Amino acid sequence: MKRRNSALAIAFIVLIFMLSVVRMHSTAASVDPEVVAFVGAKIYMSPTDPPLSNGTVVIRGEKIAAVGKTGTLSIPPDAKQIDCKGAVITAAFQNSHVHFTEPKWNDAAKLPATKLAQQLAEMFSRYGFTTVVDLGSFLENTVAIRKRIEPGEVTGPKILTAGGGLFPPNGAPFYVRESLPPEILKMLPQPATPEEAVQVVKTEIAGGADVIKLFTGSLVGPDQVKLMPEPIAVAAVAEAHAHDRLAFSHPSNIEGAQVAIDARVDVLAHTTSVRGIWSEQMIAQMKRQHMSLVPTLQLWKYEAAKSDASAEDQLQFQSRAAKNLTAYANAGGQILFGTDVGYMTDYDPTEEYAAMSRAGLTPMQVLASLTTAPAERFGESNKRGRIAQGMDADLVILEADPLEDATNFAKVRATYRAGRPLQEFLPKM
Repeated sequence: MKRRNSALAIAFIVLIFMLSVVRMHSTAASVDPEVVAFVGAKIYMSPTDPPLSNGTVVIRGEKIAAVGKTGTLSIPPDAKQIDCKGAVITAAFQNSHVHFTEPKWNDAAKLPATKLAQQLAEMFSRYGFTTVVDLGSFLENTVAIRKRIEPGEVTGPKILTAGGGLFPPNGAPFYVRESLPPEILKMLPQPATPEEAVQVVKTEIAGGADVIKLFTGSLVGPDQVKLMPEPIAVAAVAEAHAHDRLAFSHPSNIEGAQVAIDARVDVLAHTTSVRGIWSEQMIAQMKRQHMSLVPTLQLWKYEAAKSDASAEDQLQFQSRAAKNLTAYANAGGQILFGTDVGYMTDYDPTEEYAAMSRAGLTPMQVLASLTTAPAERFGESNKRGRIAQGMDADLVILEADPLEDATNFAKVRATYRAGRPLQEFLPKM
């Protein structure tokens, strides 16, 4: 009798085990990632690899599963195929200078998800951006936007933010003073000592800041720049680096750029807007320190147009900035694409691509500034920035070839982040 009971117990255990296995397989089958094949496109796998004509990219879930020549690449039978004949595919883009300061972003934690997603699409995914770097906003509000994107409640880009930034003592920019009420102005971080700067950086990071921004040269008047004292800048950058955060600088003039260099800032968020051309010695020092540059050439045209400057002066304003970009790019300096969109109300980056081209950058150098350069700068070259097996399925599908005209980078038909469409105007096959 005991043997029979033991046998029944063993049989029962085996049955339970088998049912568990069946259930696990059933569950796994129900969550198999979607497979999508983009067929027949010209593919720029990276800015340095030769393009693949009539190519196919297969994504499985959040990753790139395969890339190769159409007709020779095996497409899984369960793949959803999308016709990309006549289109161009690149890795998705990063805009390394944006802001979430427009009133429409206020109270982001409570905005309807559809409204928030639409605003993000109009500003970013409409133009191929799946990663953006916010260089000045209300930290708590920008973090609230990010917290709604990452779980999938809202579709949008990956957001890296600097929060409010650090200003020189009593050195808030004039355009900020003009737009903020006095009680808010008092809250702006304007550290007067290195110790205060360190505390500001710690507070920003604790609040969710991914990078730190310093106004090493603050425009306290249209042509008047107040420099951040070098010991304060040095302390802030050192604290940022101690927490593995990149430090960005708004330099305004050559002296502000030199403070940033001496403090070992990682990225200049602009060329210098106030008169002056960078010296060979300054450029060489930037290059030695592996500094990156965000040109924002379109911004200078935008700013000049708002002033009383003549058309000739407006052209000279942007021309000076372009010469600094040209010199740094020719020296082999790292360029990161950025527009200052959010402060600048024109979301369309077409003019930025045109201005970079006029400055002498090739379309593939522009592509690098959008893809491989920011991936390298942020330590993610093993995840994004290229089209290759195992990389994140962050893709942009363009209507026309940017090799023919760099402004074609703005002609986006579809934007995918982690295999999910953020913007899609493509026919199914």
